Amino acid sequence: MSVDQKILDALSGVTTATLTTLLLKKGLRNVWIRGAMPIRAGQPRVVGRAFTLRFVPAREDLATPESWSSPRSTRAAIEAMPSGCVAVVDAMGVTDAGIFGDILCARMQKRGVAGLVTDGVVRDVAGVLGTGLPVWSRGVAAPPSVAGLTFVGWQEPVACGGVAVFPDDLIVIDTDGAVVVPAAFVDDMVAAAPEQERLEGWIMQQVDAGAALPGLYPPNEENKARYEAWKRGGH
Repeated sequence: MSVDQKILDALSGVTTATLTTLLLKKGLRNVWIRGAMPIRAGQPRVVGRAFTLRFVPAREDLATPESWSSPRSTRAAIEAMPSGCVAVVDAMGVTDAGIFGDILCARMQKRGVAGLVTDGVVRDVAGVLGTGLPVWSRGVAAPPSVAGLTFVGWQEPVACGGVAVFPDDLIVIDTDGAVVVPAAFVDDMVAAAPEQERLEGWIMQQVDAGAALPGLYPPNEENKARYEAWKRGGH
């Protein structure tokens, strides 16, 4: 479940915007989790394997406060989360029932969970912020999860923000939101993403110097040659 240091080193400085572009070139268009935005400015970029959780609509005989003590509960799921994972929670976009509050987020932080991503909302937001757990969600709501949702399981395929997420997919998150890198494409991203970031950094330097965009972004053959010469110069 952990992420190899090679992957962390390669992707920790790569933006989600760059990753979506590279995945688009591989034919993957639907990788950005809709609605999952940072609840606090300045949250760190997070890279980790997906640990998935799933809710379904509330059913009165199951969505009760008593269910929190069940072996199939969010509490049990949190105890199964390995250090370094990213909790990806399918809440079906429900915005009037908070999936997790401060106590659950505090426990996740103690277990070394890297971050929480959901297409739903959290509650007890002041306490959640106090835990230091990086959270991306649709916002906040006071009611508990059982007011609108039934928790049904973890570590199975989920639909979060309209994106299919499988356990162990790689999740990369920054201020633009969360991107899912399917496990089969991770090596491709590790190989391509740092170079794409370096190229775009060079292009930005040219723009700052007054260069026009046609032929620069994307670069034509002349500008590709200029970029390669710049790299050979030790940059």
